[in-house]
Amino acid sequence: QFLRRQQVLQLYRKILRAIREVPDEQDRRYLRDWAREEFKSNKDATEEDAIRMMITQGNMQLQELQRTLKLAKS
Repeated sequence: QFLRRQQVLQLYRKILRAIREVPDEQDRRYLRDWAREEFKSNKDATEEDAIRMMITQGNMQLQELQRTLKLAKS
C-alpha cells in the first residue's frame, strides 16, 4: 500500500511538471484542474487492481502529453 501511494504521488508530480511545459496559460490551467480532479475523485480507491489500472492509464496519458509537447516544440 505504501509503495502504491508512492507510485501515485510520483505520477501526480510528473503530470504536474509536464503540464508546466504547456505554453498556453488557459490550457495549462485546464490541464492542472483536470489532473487535480482526476486524482481527487479516485483518492478513496482501495482495490489493488483498480489502482494499478489507474496508474497505468495515468502513465499513458502522461506519455501522450509529453509526446504532444515534444511535437509542438519542433
